[in-house]
Amino acid sequence: MNGIFVTFEGIEGSGKSTQVRLLVAAFQQMNLPYLTTREPGGTNISEAIRSILLNPSFPEMKPETELLLYCASRAQHTGELILPALQEGKIVICDRYFDSTYAYQGAARDLDENLIDTLTVFATYGRVPDITFLIDLPVSVGLSRIQDRQLDRLEQENSSFHERVRNQFLSIANKCPSRYYVLDGSDEPEAIHQKIISALQPLIGERND
Repeated sequence: MNGIFVTFEGIEGSGKSTQVRLLVAAFQQMNLPYLTTREPGGTNISEAIRSILLNPSFPEMKPETELLLYCASRAQHTGELILPALQEGKIVICDRYFDSTYAYQGAARDLDENLIDTLTVFATYGRVPDITFLIDLPVSVGLSRIQDRQLDRLEQENSSFHERVRNQFLSIANKCPSRYYVLDGSDEPEAIHQKIISALQPLIGERND
């Protein structure tokens, strides 16, 4: 049985990591096979690329370099970890995937979307998530949630950058209504979690038929 590919998207401070943790706990209770991972990262090579991408010591990084590094990380991550896990029948939960590239490098960095299309198909081996949860909230709220931690290179961008990211996520959700679920990130975490479980129920149910 093929697995289920679940991704989480959102601006910085949206609460993705919290929802991933809650979902893992639910899957453990349901005794479902799962794998959690993140982008950039997930494998040794991809995590090494992550350390370059998010390092605030590299403010001179060109948008083109950033895009290619993300795609290199994704190609290794998808080929080495995600696809094999799906083939084993696991539910793969990924904190960010290619939609983040359209938001951060496409909209916020103003790189060509057609080029991103080509690189995305190549780097993902053509695999698209089965369901994507966008945890949406105002940029001011998201940034206020992370102000007390050490910020990485992208988190340090100004609010207009993050506004473009948020708007692009909402635009993608509007274009892909069959894949996307938009959730209000200002709701209580448990309330958001219950909506995620409800949305996943049809996919999980198919596994048990």
